[in-house]
Amino acid sequence: MGFGKKLTRAAVFGAMVAGFGAGAQAADLGATSEPIKLALNEWTGQHITTRVAGEILTRAGYNVEYVTAGYFPQMTALVDGTITASLEIWSNNIGDNWIKARDPGQVLPIGNLGLQTNEGWMYPKHMEDLCPGLPDWKALEGCSEVLAAPETFPEGRILSYPADWGTRSADMIKGLAIPYQAVPAGSEGALVAELKGAMDKKSPLVMMFWAPHWVLAEVDVGWVNMPKWDAACGEDPAWGPNPNEINDCGVDVATTFKVAWAGMEDKWPAAFEFLKGFEFMAEEQIPMMAAIDVRGEDLATVTKAWVDANEAAWRPALDAATQ
Repeated sequence: MGFGKKLTRAAVFGAMVAGFGAGAQAADLGATSEPIKLALNEWTGQHITTRVAGEILTRAGYNVEYVTAGYFPQMTALVDGTITASLEIWSNNIGDNWIKARDPGQVLPIGNLGLQTNEGWMYPKHMEDLCPGLPDWKALEGCSEVLAAPETFPEGRILSYPADWGTRSADMIKGLAIPYQAVPAGSEGALVAELKGAMDKKSPLVMMFWAPHWVLAEVDVGWVNMPKWDAACGEDPAWGPNPNEINDCGVDVATTFKVAWAGMEDKWPAAFEFLKGFEFMAEEQIPMMAAIDVRGEDLATVTKAWVDANEAAWRPALDAATQ
């Protein structure tokens, strides 16, 4: 399922209910007088995921607190129970902190979140008319003049992450041996502004980006189909379409999952069962991100409104965990 396609609301509900119900068992509520502390990390999407789950737990009778926590440092608090759970961990960037907390059994994985992620070269959909053959990456070889800019001519330009975010696009261009240059954007805001400008003017653009992101609620995009990532891609030149270079593949796209303090299951059994099955779809998160980050709406108000409007999605699973 690509991000250019929109699931019907019924399909989203069905996926969520199926996820919620998987393996759920009725359990005691546990220590409802003591707060369940959910981590809030550094990005809006994670806040939405967490506040939706927390609002549902509140309606079950739990006392829920939200604790601002750094994405990497939070593992220390999860080990000792200072934080009870963190609900949007990305597999491709959590690093050794998670392994060190998981392996002794102090912090537990409690199931996939199901949030569909993506990262790679993205383009506004009108690029498929300007560069026939997209989304296949090989089409870019014949479209470099279309994507050329004054600073890159005669090579094409791929708009890339800000320079201090690393050299991923440049590495991929070198690995695939295509006639392009990676030109860093000044900021996330600059990436978004150029994407929206290209969409309005129907001008050529291929850029490095990620999903979910609020701008995807406003712009119809496609993603370049790259050779699928493999660990060997970054180590063995013989792997992949270019026998002379490494990095001739796409990005290792993350899965998202949830983690909890090991003592949560005994202290709040029903909440633990509910969170094990809790899933949240990017199709729901993206417009909520736009409401908060673009229109300035209040996080708590937006997430509460979603829970109010979508009881059919979450009530059966909550009942299964608590009754």
